Amino acid sequence: MAVVLAMVITCWIQPASAQKIGYVSTDAIRDKYEPNKIAIQRLEQYVTEWREDLALKQKDIEELELEMKKNRLIWSDQEREAKEKELEDKRRERDKIAKERFEPGGEYDKQAEALLNVIWEKIYAAIQKVAAAEGYDIVWDKSTQPLIYVNAKYDITVKVMKELGIDSDELERKQQDIIDNDPRNKRQEEPRRRKSRRSSAAEEKEEPKPDATIKSVPTPDPVTPQPDSTKQEKDIPR
Repeated sequence: MAVVLAMVITCWIQPASAQKIGYVSTDAIRDKYEPNKIAIQRLEQYVTEWREDLALKQKDIEELELEMKKNRLIWSDQEREAKEKELEDKRRERDKIAKERFEPGGEYDKQAEALLNVIWEKIYAAIQKVAAAEGYDIVWDKSTQPLIYVNAKYDITVKVMKELGIDSDELERKQQDIIDNDPRNKRQEEPRRRKSRRSSAAEEKEEPKPDATIKSVPTPDPVTPQPDSTKQEKDIPR
């Protein structure tokens, strides 16, 4: 866990422009993926059959034990020894079958590997395809590596489901609601809105410049009226 945490910290301290990090939930994908459901049902069928077989063997053992208790006083030594050996053989057979089928590396693990490996290969191929198309450098699987603090907009689970042909409309709506209501995403949008408002206000205040190609026509000087000489002669007293 400490190694994983150190890797997360190392990745996040890199410049934001250098890496694009996303995450996915393979558990959610497998729960919705029909081929995976069929494989799980097949495994459960194996387990049911094996347990029924072991239950029958256990029943034989219990019946033999009861028979030995009832007849221990009337059987001869040879009869008791034969029954004890029979009981031991039945117990050994039961334990051997249980071990072969259910212990690590047994029949169950082999069947699970044969049925589920193909499913995992398809899921991981879809993850790689989506990650490459979306430009992600790193994709975490939160099903195996729990992430404490993440933003839902970096979750590519729905996109991987669509790549696999899984119906994920409801999950996509829920994810979008989480993204829209996340304060981190709202804070990222506010500076852009304020910037656009400022630019539009500046454009409104800016007055259009006159066309430099239009030449200004000089305004003529005002004409000063000349005095009437005849009027002046009449006004002079004689």
